[in-house]
Amino acid sequence: MQYLAGFPLFRFTLSALAAGALLGCGGSDDNGAGSAAATAEQACAALAGKTLAGATVSGATTVAANGSAPLYCKVNATIAPRLNLELRLPQQWNGKLYYGGGGGYNGAIPDLSGPNLNALAQGYATVNSDSGHQGNVLSADFALNDTYAANLFGSLSVPTVLSSAREMVQAAYGKQPDRAYFEGCSNGGREALMAAQRNPNLFDGIIARAPAYNWVGFMGQFNRTAKALAAPGGGFSTAKLATLAGAVRNACDAADGIVDGVVANPQACSFDPAVLRCAGGADTGNACLSDAQLAAVASWTSTASWAGGAYTNAGWALTGNEDDPGAWPTWVSGTPDVRSALQYLFQDTTVKNYLARNPAQDSLAYTWDSNLNAVYALAALNDATNTDLRPFKNSNAKLILWHGGNDAALSYKATTAYYQAAAAAVGGQAAMDTFARYYIAPGVNHCAGGPGADEADLLAALDAWVSNNTAPGTLTARKVSGGATQFTRPLCQYPQYPRYTGPANDAAAAALASNYTCTTP
Repeated sequence: MQYLAGFPLFRFTLSALAAGALLGCGGSDDNGAGSAAATAEQACAALAGKTLAGATVSGATTVAANGSAPLYCKVNATIAPRLNLELRLPQQWNGKLYYGGGGGYNGAIPDLSGPNLNALAQGYATVNSDSGHQGNVLSADFALNDTYAANLFGSLSVPTVLSSAREMVQAAYGKQPDRAYFEGCSNGGREALMAAQRNPNLFDGIIARAPAYNWVGFMGQFNRTAKALAAPGGGFSTAKLATLAGAVRNACDAADGIVDGVVANPQACSFDPAVLRCAGGADTGNACLSDAQLAAVASWTSTASWAGGAYTNAGWALTGNEDDPGAWPTWVSGTPDVRSALQYLFQDTTVKNYLARNPAQDSLAYTWDSNLNAVYALAALNDATNTDLRPFKNSNAKLILWHGGNDAALSYKATTAYYQAAAAAVGGQAAMDTFARYYIAPGVNHCAGGPGADEADLLAALDAWVSNNTAPGTLTARKVSGGATQFTRPLCQYPQYPRYTGPANDAAAAALASNYTCTTP
């Protein structure tokens, strides 16, 4: 399964806010109907043609079990004028509601795959939305002239949809869900943190994966790096990427106890790209980098700052897997043309529709913070940078942060910076540990993919924490291909990393998480 664009945790296919939205966590208002054991067919019948909490049902159909997907009722509804949602009600409901986030600039309802499928298979009623507009995940043109759509995308769609979803579940099963959880990656991770910050009583637990929380900061760095790559001689061929990534692996891979193609201990990696400089700085071949190419690497790895330091992005770490097809070629360099890279496309539509507000604007000729009022407006809409999570903590909700160590779309260093700042804001690490966990998955691309172990059941860990007060520690991540597990790794709590402690030169041992120990750098 490919997870690429649009800051998703769904397949990359370019294919008045209700008052009830602020219902307290974990409501279980049983109306005595005794229908919590309703079949999927009965759930569909209860909702067909209804309007509940502003959502008008346009379709309610039972879907047969298929593979890991159980029999369920698929309900499509619209909250006027055009906020579309899909609710999936399983035959065997576990009494809980799962809200799956979107990706990129949304515009479509995520399909039943990945975490959405995992939740439905576990018996959750699940809901997703298109966030209030329909269009290409790579396009922000909805925001140019539609303020309401821009506000829905920014922060309002999640509480609005949740209000309707809760009432629809009530109508179908005869009771409110006992728990409500949110999980999202990329923009879905931003939606997750936005809910934690602005609506702290909305969910009992939240999973924020690779969160695109500092919209102004990382989009600005996308713009800066695109300019460096578009400069004369700044582009990267496949061979040049292989030179860069190979040099990082050669210098740093063994620092985690095993040479396996993944740099799992990045804090021990002090690789300086300057050692790859071509003689005289000119491009003299594939075995070195020119000054223009080194400038592009520097733009990507160094901290970006805008509006006098009001907005920043931490920059990316060199991982040794820049040459993975889902890393630099897809997101950064667009090898060979930067204008096909997803970072370029996202910053381009952001400049055109939020900042310059001119569809004809050349984003490579635009100075990111030249219009400060536009920057401030973009941040007010889309940034989820408030680190004071005390209201969320005080609601007894739980938070799991996760980021792939080889994420070329969004920097795990930015997520680390948020986690550290949030810990300080809530009163220190001990206070943070009472309600939050943070995991970095070495070698994993944006949301999934890459050479690392990219699958872990964070939802089960979150539910055990919320429902049973069993706080998650080290988890187990898997790499699955063709339906079979290829290898497992510990998923360590930050700042630890998985260090190989098993027998040397033993491929079978190296494939087992039990032969790794979570170690503090």
